[in-house]
Parts: sequence; C-alpha cells; structure tokens
Amino acid sequence: MAKGFIDTNVLIYQLDSRDKGKQKKCRDLVKALVTNQEAAISTQVLQEFYVACTTKLKIKPILVKGIMHGFENMEVVSIGTELINDAIDTSIQYKLSFWDSLVIVSAESAKCQFLYTEDLNEGQIIRNVKIQNPMK
Repeated sequence: MAKGFIDTNVLIYQLDSRDKGKQKKCRDLVKALVTNQEAAISTQVLQEFYVACTTKLKIKPILVKGIMHGFENMEVVSIGTELINDAIDTSIQYKLSFWDSLVIVSAESAKCQFLYTEDLNEGQIIRNVKIQNPMK
C-alpha cells in the first residue's frame, strides 16, 4: 500500500451507520493505512471532523475528542501560510474550491501518492497526488 491522505468525509463515514457499505469500506481503508503507517491528515481535516461529528452526527463533543485521539497514529500536516498560498494557486489553476485545494496541497506536502476522498474526480492527478474514491 502507498501513503495516503485521508479526507474528512472518509473519517466521518467510519462513524456514520446509515450506510453500512461506505462505513465498512472507510473503516477498512483507514485501518490498513494506519497499520502500515501510511496515513496522513491535516489540521484542517481534524477541525472539519470535529465540527461535522458534533453538528451533523450529533455526537457528544467529549466523545468526538476521544475518537480524535486515535488520529494521533497518523501523520498530521499543520496548515501554515505557505500551504495556504499554495492552495490559492491550486484553486485558481484547477478551478477548485479553496478548501479542496488546501487538502490537495496538504497531501502533497506529506508526500502522499493518494488522496482518499469522494469530493474530487476519481483518477485525476493534481500536484502529483492521485484522487481515489474509496466508496467506489
């Protein structure tokens, strides 16, 4: 398995029991990446995860915080001004949202070969990172 960056939606689907198929696929993917020490996320993903879990999934904040401790087994990319500037450039060049671009440049900065998300086009390569939709 190659190093992969995990987008927020993949982490959320692990907890969302409304779609058992997506839940299993995402759990299996994250487990494999973490087991092989090939998982990366960013501070942006951590923030989005917390907000989505507490607002959309209605999970108690203290429980979400506990779940997030498990993410310490992953490489965490800190978002700084250099990545923000790169994300702006990527957003302009590829006509993507700033937030998707920030995920892409974070994946690139962690030297990930893959970005696992359902938010972008499967198979597309942006900044040397290949987009993979684990739900397919």
